[in-house]
Amino acid sequence: MEFLASKGDYIRYFKRPLLLLLVCIIVLVCSDQDYYSLLGVSKEASSREIRQAFKKLALKLHPDKNQNDPNAHENFLKINRAYEVLKDEDLRKKYDKYGEKGLEDQQQGGRYESWHFYRYDFGIYDDDPEIITLDRGEFDAAVNSGELWFVNFYSPRCSHCHDLAPTWREFAKELDGVIRIGAVNCGDNRMLCRIKGINSYPSLYIFKTGMQPVKYYGDRSKESLKNFAMQYVTSTVTELWAGNFVNAIETSFASGVGWLITFCAERGDCLSYQTRLKLAGMLEGLVNVGWMDCGTQGELCDNLDVSSSTTAYFPPGATINNKEKGGVLFLNSLDAREIYQEVMQHLPDFEIISAASLEDRLAHHRWLLFFQFGEGDKSNVQEFKKLKFLLKDEHIQVGKFDCLSSPTICNKLYVYQPCLAVFKGKGTGDYEIHHGKKILYDIVAFAKESVNSHVITLGPQNFPDKDKEPWLVDFFAPWCPPCRALLPELRKASKHLYGQLKFGTLDCTVHEGLCNMHNIRAYPTTVVFNQSDVHEYEGHHSAEQILEFIEDLRNPSVVSLTPETFAELVQRRKREEIWLVDFYAPWCGPCQALMPEWKKMARMLNGLISVGSVDCQKYYSFCHQENVRGYPEIRLFPQKSNTAQYYSYNGWHRDAYSLRGWALGYLPQVSVDLTPQSFTEKVLNGKDHWVIDFYAPWCGPCQNFAPEFEMLARAVKGKVKAGKVDCQAYGQTCQNADIRAYPTVKFYPYQGTKKSVLGEYIDSRDAKGIADLLNEKLEAMENKGKRKKSRNK
Repeated sequence: MEFLASKGDYIRYFKRPLLLLLVCIIVLVCSDQDYYSLLGVSKEASSREIRQAFKKLALKLHPDKNQNDPNAHENFLKINRAYEVLKDEDLRKKYDKYGEKGLEDQQQGGRYESWHFYRYDFGIYDDDPEIITLDRGEFDAAVNSGELWFVNFYSPRCSHCHDLAPTWREFAKELDGVIRIGAVNCGDNRMLCRIKGINSYPSLYIFKTGMQPVKYYGDRSKESLKNFAMQYVTSTVTELWAGNFVNAIETSFASGVGWLITFCAERGDCLSYQTRLKLAGMLEGLVNVGWMDCGTQGELCDNLDVSSSTTAYFPPGATINNKEKGGVLFLNSLDAREIYQEVMQHLPDFEIISAASLEDRLAHHRWLLFFQFGEGDKSNVQEFKKLKFLLKDEHIQVGKFDCLSSPTICNKLYVYQPCLAVFKGKGTGDYEIHHGKKILYDIVAFAKESVNSHVITLGPQNFPDKDKEPWLVDFFAPWCPPCRALLPELRKASKHLYGQLKFGTLDCTVHEGLCNMHNIRAYPTTVVFNQSDVHEYEGHHSAEQILEFIEDLRNPSVVSLTPETFAELVQRRKREEIWLVDFYAPWCGPCQALMPEWKKMARMLNGLISVGSVDCQKYYSFCHQENVRGYPEIRLFPQKSNTAQYYSYNGWHRDAYSLRGWALGYLPQVSVDLTPQSFTEKVLNGKDHWVIDFYAPWCGPCQNFAPEFEMLARAVKGKVKAGKVDCQAYGQTCQNADIRAYPTVKFYPYQGTKKSVLGEYIDSRDAKGIADLLNEKLEAMENKGKRKKSRNK
């Protein structure tokens, strides 16, 4: 996000002169240390550009090369810190919005590698144009685009990865255009590699839409790699002869797909089988590829004036008898790339849609439209002609529209420069403009996602100011990388919430006034409008967390407390009630990281402990009055029978499970502590069902499981009694029960007779899972009893 806060914003939030002075000093310090300026990149820089800029500076400023400079270490730490933050999508978003203040809980950049590492190991493929370096945000879009991908998952510290690099480069050059060659740096994309199950380097995988990824296990020579990859090129080369040649050429007019034919004669060089197969892959769906042996088809070759080996392109509807009139193109090259480029130039361009027919055509079909400004606009790329074939299964037509022919239409669609947009078959009102990379796989992924999702482009005419239906609006800037990374996640989320919540995006570089009206100070800012209620999303850029955020709006798990409601609900709480309160500031990095975990914890504690939060930026005086000195400050307000006013959380971990475990420790114990005598009397000889936790006080897993067991005790209360046996104090009891590890959970059901001391072992440590299992067992026992009574009758 871009940091846009002004001095006026700070005055509004901090009215005390001393605090205002401190904030201004912080702003000045941060501006001097601007991470983008340190690396010499713009805020629009891609991950690849950031890596390249950092590498250049690292080789120049590294302390190993500046041993006489006493400031070399500090100077290098600055650029290293800048790189570590900007390469990470989530940290970059925090930095863009809050500056360094939003990163107070992050320690990246304190360690660095040797000069040798940056020179030889860092960014192995960043300077190779044929190899596409994929990051977490673009990986799925790439491999699901419909093209064939061969991806190298590597680590910069892996010697075998460096050994493979020269071969991988040569291999990429040779198969460029046939297969997309990619590389993923698992050092920078650990989460992606973990999700994909990558546990050794290098790992080479084939990806193609509709099939499972295939791992390569062979030797790493160029020929072996090529033979393996070409197995997955499904295009074929057809052998032609007198019987099928004429039919092939004549039917091409109806199909709209021409032929590229290699004629092999005694004279001249003929394209090799491998070259023909490569061309079939490069031209798949656009042109059929065939060959003819003039040694056996001499008469036909003579009729075509073919006396030596050559290759010719027959466009749809070509006339065989008159090659010049029919537009047959003879090619002299033996290079697959040169032939491919020449054929692509002769393929027809996209249909130009007229202003008069635009609305009608968009209302009846899905379209991907390129908007251009005049005939001289050469923004199109020859490779984009593959779009028709790649989008065929989604029933998306591809065309062009010239904005100079009808400026009014383009203005209405907020199109002021060359771009492309997807129209979803409902006219000009339901469309989405593409803001990603202008490369084939990104456009294909965008088009497929967009037509199947429910995100539309917004402007002043359709902005949901007074809409009665709820809307999620993403305020963004196209140059902002975190904004572009969020868009695919919004599309995924919109499919899950169709009919419940509408999704739209607003480009703040085009609609600056509308963004200012809604006080948008950073990009992306994602807001839910529900009539008069406005809620800003502060979570990570993932569809899952967006869906959790929406669910939390519907059924809030955390109460937003004001000074008044804090006094009413927390300070004057009922005698048996417990509250857990997070005092936070929106700009605070640790607070942002805590928020999704806090909500998750609240849902887990639902009905047991009330959970709230106080915005200390909004209620600064109140937090100061409550002696809140740092953020986040987590306090538990116990039952009023307790003498303490509150307890502060000082634990290292702030995940939902750690916080829940800490909070549950303040609930009254529901489970019963058992002695050998009470275990025998109540559990073994009693007429109740029991679930027992056998534990040892010194056992870490036992301590972690204790709050889970209390949750279980509450979940099954009234059906099954819960007890605990201390195996350190009562070792013989645990030995009799055959307890061999701690904690061990056993179920002792009452079935009319004395219970066995061994009980029934339960292999779970999850309260809900154990509760479900116990309920199933009780139901089975009840049904068995009913069947027995029925037989007796």
